[in-house]
Amino acid sequence: MSNPVYILNGPNLNLLGTREPHIYGSTSLAEVEDMCKARAKDRGLEIKFHQSNSEAEIIGWIHEAINGSSGIIINPAAFTHTSVAILDALNMVKHPIIELHISNPHNRESFRHHSYVTYAATGMICGLGVNGYPLAVDAMADLLKDL
Repeated sequence: MSNPVYILNGPNLNLLGTREPHIYGSTSLAEVEDMCKARAKDRGLEIKFHQSNSEAEIIGWIHEAINGSSGIIINPAAFTHTSVAILDALNMVKHPIIELHISNPHNRESFRHHSYVTYAATGMICGLGVNGYPLAVDAMADLLKDL
């Protein structure tokens, strides 16, 4: 089996299911992880699923993924709009990167319309709720198949 796909989640996503359910839904992050594991198994992928409220920890996982992954799916949450450091780390990754958002940041406050992560991303999925996660796993599987 090839290297795992890293699924990285940024700040406050540990509160999925209870945090602003009118925006993010009522599914917990543990349930999202289970959805991803099931889809990855169906697609013949292994995943490493992480969440942190710490920018430094996310950057550490990206560094790990440079040589230890087949690709990265990242929901950087609020770091999307603020973190040049995460962008710099992602720019070192030579594998596919999928930027993922539960809500559609373009339908929200204007400060959410800009993403630093987009500069490094192969593609983006947004606005489909937590259903975007298994779709991102499918998209990653398809991208890796074509390499």
